[in-house]
Amino acid sequence: MADIEIRTKGSAGRITLNRPDALNALTREMCGEIKSALDAWQTDPAVAHVLIDAAGERAFCAGGDIAEMYRTGTADDYTYGRQFWAEEYRLNAQIFNYPKPIISFLQGFTMGGGVGVGCHGTHRIVGASSRIAMPECGIGLVPDVGGSLMLALAPGRLGEYLALTSARMDAADAIYAGFADLNIDEALWPDLIARLESGAAPDILTEAATPPGPSALQAQQAQIDRHFGGERLSDIRTSLSHEPDAFTRDAEKRMARNSPLSMACAIDIIHRLRGPSISMAKALDLEYRFTFRAMEHGDFLEGIRAAIIDKDRTPHWQFAKGDVPAVTVSKMLMPLGKDALELEEAVMSKGKIGFIGLGNMGAPMAQNLARAGYDVIGFDTVVETVPDLTIAASAAAAVAGADVVITMLPNGAILRQVVDDTLQHVKPGALLLDCSTVDVESARAVAAQAEAAGMLYVDAPVSGGIGGAAAGTLTFMAGGSAKAFAAAEPLFEIMGQKAVHCGEAGAGQAAKICNNMILGATMIATCEAFALADKLGLDRQKMFDVVSTSSGYSWSMNAYCPAPGVGPQSPADNGYVPGFAAELMLKDLGLSQQAAEAVNADTPMGAQALALYRTFVEEEDGAGQDFSAMLPRFAARERS
Repeated sequence: MADIEIRTKGSAGRITLNRPDALNALTREMCGEIKSALDAWQTDPAVAHVLIDAAGERAFCAGGDIAEMYRTGTADDYTYGRQFWAEEYRLNAQIFNYPKPIISFLQGFTMGGGVGVGCHGTHRIVGASSRIAMPECGIGLVPDVGGSLMLALAPGRLGEYLALTSARMDAADAIYAGFADLNIDEALWPDLIARLESGAAPDILTEAATPPGPSALQAQQAQIDRHFGGERLSDIRTSLSHEPDAFTRDAEKRMARNSPLSMACAIDIIHRLRGPSISMAKALDLEYRFTFRAMEHGDFLEGIRAAIIDKDRTPHWQFAKGDVPAVTVSKMLMPLGKDALELEEAVMSKGKIGFIGLGNMGAPMAQNLARAGYDVIGFDTVVETVPDLTIAASAAAAVAGADVVITMLPNGAILRQVVDDTLQHVKPGALLLDCSTVDVESARAVAAQAEAAGMLYVDAPVSGGIGGAAAGTLTFMAGGSAKAFAAAEPLFEIMGQKAVHCGEAGAGQAAKICNNMILGATMIATCEAFALADKLGLDRQKMFDVVSTSSGYSWSMNAYCPAPGVGPQSPADNGYVPGFAAELMLKDLGLSQQAAEAVNADTPMGAQALALYRTFVEEEDGAGQDFSAMLPRFAARERS
């Protein structure tokens, strides 16, 4: 008996998964056959729509057949698994983008690979037996097959909850979460399929649908949003532990079964996807970054061993006894360069980039672009060699004939000088993308100069530090026209995890300096509070446990805690070796006050933060330390 039945019947292309004893688990061969059928039917005028169903009552498809992945992976051969995932993801994208209606009937379990086949079409039918879930974190993977896209689009923080708890959705939950469309009595499915084969339009499905009843997930939405809204896995765990009740205890129990590394990466993927640049191509790219590394560096093989091979249900996860370092998450989700997933619908022609400024931030940003397939020609007055880049003899030589010019420079004066020296060598219509942090006036002046020369311009200062530049996890705050921002978006997706279009030219710089004025002031307040707690005899860990889940919650406390050994790992745990140097914070606070003076804005907190960091850097020992090193400064001082 064939594992899959593919045929045309009447006006319908018909696909039936036919491995009921294996819960219709998807094999690599089945993926290939589905893709070939969809290719043929796409231009066949006799096929009006595609119907996908499955044999048996227990499952539509409970996932992918991972036995061969385990066998090859434990032999240190990762090629088979990587190829399987790549082929499967291309199929998922094909279903999502298919020009004809795809109708799926999802009885019983629909999980993992089943979601990729059954939940990306135009009409997703569920019934009383339907149970849909993304349980990948339980075997050392992340929700994939495009599932991360649906998780990112789910209401509130429901995506994080479903990813981290592997919770199963009934028909009502699946419709509420966006994994299904219509609830129809399963006894009616055979007749509806026959009518669709005979030429009926998919509208008959809406006519047959009935309300699925109340959604338990919808009823829990407020609790889910409250506890699963944290930036990192540690935030979510802390929130759950500080409010014990039936909901939080159940969530903690479910999460305890899963790989901490997988959960941390799943959160990061969902967070990167949310926003205006969300797309199936971006979701699959992020998922593939993880799965490509899952056997060699993740918990996948151990998860399969414990669940499928030995069945002891006692996996030995990485980071089982502590937090997952942010750098580890970043490494699992770094761009893959030449190994990156390429979708037939999303193959992007790579052009030439002239990159000016190859310091601690610029060099890794340029390398990520080169590894993604761009021809990057760099120039720096100090740096002479950078792996993966061609270094030009001058800035003019670097930008000659470039489709994109990217600058990463120390200040506005140097930016203006570089643009003056190079603009005549840049071809009209090119994009000038300035990622420096400079004053708003300089950004707007350069924008006008570039636009007068027939170029697109975006000012896009970054947040995320040296680690974010290397890992491709920066956040870009962008100013410029909608057309210019759209041209820059593919580059943002390689160099970072998020880009926000803040407005016209100069708006990116304005957003950056406002953000960092808040950051400088809140870090000072956080450091002052820890120093005060010390003198009051309050344990630092106890203070963190209270403040991190109370009204004192802030990024400075929860994600970048300045107290060594408290909270997630931060520069404080490495002797305040800078992730963001105090002198850079001094520069940004200076820009904020320069801007405030220009527009006559009253910013006393920002002005005081500038004065404190100036003293710290210029008169004390702050130069070369992380900006959070204000804590030992305050701890050593007495009230004057």
